[in-house]
Amino acid sequence: MGDVSAILLRPADARGLLVLGHGAGAGIRHPFMETTARLLAEHGLATLRYHFPYMERGARRPDPQPALLATVRSAVDAAGDVAGDLPLLAGGKSMGGRMTSLAAASTKPDGMRGLERVRGLDGVRGLVFIGFPLHPAGRPSTDRAGHLSDVRTPLLFLQGTRDRLADLKLLEPICEGLGARATLHVVAEADHSFRVLKRTGRTWEQVLEELASVTAEWSLRLATR
Repeated sequence: MGDVSAILLRPADARGLLVLGHGAGAGIRHPFMETTARLLAEHGLATLRYHFPYMERGARRPDPQPALLATVRSAVDAAGDVAGDLPLLAGGKSMGGRMTSLAAASTKPDGMRGLERVRGLDGVRGLVFIGFPLHPAGRPSTDRAGHLSDVRTPLLFLQGTRDRLADLKLLEPICEGLGARATLHVVAEADHSFRVLKRTGRTWEQVLEELASVTAEWSLRLATR
């Protein structure tokens, strides 16, 4: 798989560390990722954002799923090494979030227990989805949500009402079915990139500030449980 780039942004008052994967079409230096990381830092949440191998190579087509999941696990392990006593969270924008949830739902061999297999991402207290891609654009389906019931940690969904990759009429019942583990925060008039209509009177950065604030407050509640 090889090495990939990563950027750690850790404010002096950090109260947690979020391992942040990028979406399918944009890397860790995309304005969305950079602005999100900066705003999270202003709310006391450190981030480790990382590239998937195909983005590191400059390719457009995402890697096969096993490589994506292995990258998520490696990023979480690396974050654990630098987090110290900070609570660890993981997730990402669109594909980055979905791959994180698949990694958290899958099993892997536990070297300390012989052949026994364990589920989840080591040390991660919760998952954050910034625009969970529930289905392809214009093709509503819940097929991509089946694994979420196997994730044992709390889940935060940040979704826009105009997101063509997540019909809220489908996502809301899924979150309800997950019970207390799932929190759904809806941003009115936001699309998959969290751009909003001009009639809202809001800027893109104001929307991202809302996402950062909600994420920081949610993570703080996890840390105090």
